[in-house]
Amino acid sequence: HGRQSGREMQVRGLVLDAERQQLGNVHESLNRFDTLEGIMTMIADKLQTVRQRIEAACAAAGRDPREVTLLAVSKTFGPDAVRAAHAAGQTHFGENYLQEAVDKRAALGDLPLVWHCIGPIQSNKTRLVAEHFDWAHTVDRLKIAQRLSEQRPAHLPPLQICLQVNIDGGPNKSGVAPADALALARAVAQLPQLTLRGLMTIPEPAPDFAAALAVHRQARALFDDLRAAGLPLDTLSMGMTGDLEAAIHAGSTMVRVGTAIFGGRTSPA
Repeated sequence: HGRQSGREMQVRGLVLDAERQQLGNVHESLNRFDTLEGIMTMIADKLQTVRQRIEAACAAAGRDPREVTLLAVSKTFGPDAVRAAHAAGQTHFGENYLQEAVDKRAALGDLPLVWHCIGPIQSNKTRLVAEHFDWAHTVDRLKIAQRLSEQRPAHLPPLQICLQVNIDGGPNKSGVAPADALALARAVAQLPQLTLRGLMTIPEPAPDFAAALAVHRQARALFDDLRAAGLPLDTLSMGMTGDLEAAIHAGSTMVRVGTAIFGGRTSPA
């Protein structure tokens, strides 16, 4: 075929020199495809295992599994992982790092996902939450709620709000004190562009099921007290990978699970 120039195809799996920087090695592309397929299968399997745990916990508690929403915590994992979870039937995703979440949502704009902010909300970051999330679980001050209300775009549905409660008094935990929760709930419920849905808790790790259950029951009691006071709450966001069974037994309606779905975490870039 005559001498081939350096810009023409080279053998042994390499693409055209002129396209090499863009396309790379053919074998690498195939390996990446295999890796993505493996990730999708792994995440689908792990999601199924978590759903089975939820179903078993509901059966043990005499509850309908449809009462419990699974929130997949996808912080530090890229769009491919979220896309794989969606392909396996997952809709609700929780994020802690706001700018990472905004970028991820933009990359996944073709999917009908529901985005939950479950990380701390500082005053200078409320606009990101108001403009890009569907839920905010970590409101523990009226000032933050007011800023979210003011900054929520008018064309979007109301931002769904859970109040974070420091249910066990952990010294390093954010959250409103249980004694102050009713007053805060009443104030937040009056704000436009927000819909108060319920409470969120992150108690200190418990040594066993009984201890976890006792703390989660405190949250459930507070939730019931607020409902009895006339607040139309329907969401109790509590329970994670390690304690979802106890949380469901106590009445959780939303469990936040990351590690058991996506595996161990890496630090955000």
